[in-house]
Amino acid sequence: MTRDGRGAWHVDATDLRAGMLYRYRVDDALYPDPCSRFQPAGVHGASMIVDPSGYAWRDADWRGVSMHGQVVYELHIGSFTAEGTFDAAIGELEALRELGVTLIEIMPVAEFPGRCNWGYDGVGLFAPYHGYGDPHALRRFVDAAHGAGLGVLLDVVYNHLGPDGNYLAAYSGDYFSTRHRTEWGDALNFDGRDAAPVRDLFKRNAAYWIEEFHLDGLRLDATQSIFDDTKPHIIAEIVQAARAAASPRSIVVVGENEPQHVEALWPVERGGWGLDALWNDDFHHSAHVALTGRRDGYYHDHRGTAQEFVSAARHGFLFQGQRYQWQGKSRGTVVTDEPAASFVHFLENHDQVANTLKGARVRTCTSPGRYRALSALLLLGPQTPMLFMGQEFGSMRPFRFFADHEPKLAQKVYEGRREFLRQFSSYATEEAQRRVPDPGNPDTFVSCKLDRANDTDASIAALYRDLLALRRSDPVIARQCREAIDGAVLSEHAFVLRWRDTQHGDRLLVIALRDDVDFRPAPEPLLAPPRGAAWSMRWSSDAPRYDGPGAVDPCSEEGWRIPGESATLLVAIRSVQA
Repeated sequence: MTRDGRGAWHVDATDLRAGMLYRYRVDDALYPDPCSRFQPAGVHGASMIVDPSGYAWRDADWRGVSMHGQVVYELHIGSFTAEGTFDAAIGELEALRELGVTLIEIMPVAEFPGRCNWGYDGVGLFAPYHGYGDPHALRRFVDAAHGAGLGVLLDVVYNHLGPDGNYLAAYSGDYFSTRHRTEWGDALNFDGRDAAPVRDLFKRNAAYWIEEFHLDGLRLDATQSIFDDTKPHIIAEIVQAARAAASPRSIVVVGENEPQHVEALWPVERGGWGLDALWNDDFHHSAHVALTGRRDGYYHDHRGTAQEFVSAARHGFLFQGQRYQWQGKSRGTVVTDEPAASFVHFLENHDQVANTLKGARVRTCTSPGRYRALSALLLLGPQTPMLFMGQEFGSMRPFRFFADHEPKLAQKVYEGRREFLRQFSSYATEEAQRRVPDPGNPDTFVSCKLDRANDTDASIAALYRDLLALRRSDPVIARQCREAIDGAVLSEHAFVLRWRDTQHGDRLLVIALRDDVDFRPAPEPLLAPPRGAAWSMRWSSDAPRYDGPGAVDPCSEEGWRIPGESATLLVAIRSVQA
């Protein structure tokens, strides 16, 4: 091979065809291609030539997605079905569409070592994991999703690479940073010596997934650990490259950003990264505390009170520069005119379910009524809701951290997992530490596979189906306009949200997360109906079809009496006289 002026090696090869295997020889050692499109024998095996034009797409009429109106569904391909493949997942798409999901978010699929992994240890940046199917299997999944009217996001990891099968350093010492380090290992070199080819590699990778697999966007993992002290930031360039590859389709790029820097949503020309949305951990943490009553570990700074939920609905992030006691410093930046759809809210995601001793679903840690009430807030609130796979039918299956590594590395991963959970005092005891599931035990992975036939709660399935139908059909709620929402605290754990709409009538969501609330008299103006109108109960989480005790209108001639652990939606109906 011949080296060019930028340090890249190349050769013109003939008589190549799809399906051929190859490796690169570097200093008398053979390595897989770090840009391989497919690794049929895993991270250490030979690379395979793939012809991306060999798939006949059927989605010519698909125009892409935008954030407004989306309902996101996060899933892990390996545990979403018993088979754990792209093709098997296709069989569940119609059910997701009927439920009301609009945008599927797939956890990372870049080739990783072993038989199972969350995907955040990926090393084959361009190769879909061979255990899920070949590259055309991923294309079939995306094509089928578009046929069902569903968009597909891919979670990508641009802050580090996994330790096993990572051969980039064999080709050059400049891929990894000497200036920065992440909590998972060496950071990528986006701002050091010879960083330009590294930046180009990751921009090309983002464009590759969008262009060759027709994906509708990306979810960027842990953006706070994608270090770059230059301008424009590499994330901004990655977003621009992805959008250019999609044109004329529209795509969305969602970020995870633990410090909650809203500037990530700003346009590039304004100094931002140009993201379309950010995950909102604040909402989740408040919900977790309200559901469980526990403020241990990183839940320390959230109380789960009514005020927090009113503030989250109106402002998105709760911490916008205030001191965060858990970290001993300020957290977040000020939210101004960013739209509600740009904040992704959730009760569960892969991290938050797994960050319990046994990967317990949150509904197993709370009362049914409280869970129904906060599910209503999630699905009727103005921000973009996200469900974690199985949540929609009340799955009790755990989701645990799993990873299949060689023995020495596996032991280190297990020790690291136990050390992480020690931040929660109840998980730091000797007895609890012995019960932390071993990520490398095959049973840990198998226990996480969804079992729809035996693990469906009909009442929860009805709850989520009805709430999502209401979210779609109600013109006031569907606007997702946080500027049109006001809120009031009625007690420490009871509150109301009010949507004002002169055309369709106001909406009032009344939630009590703990005991009954006798609010008589009612010195709160948000409870007053519009002039010439009266409140009419439209929906209640206490309905028997959701296994509730029976719906009771909280508003009567006697005043406001709100049932405990309930959510009620009321609509302003104008009287005939008016």
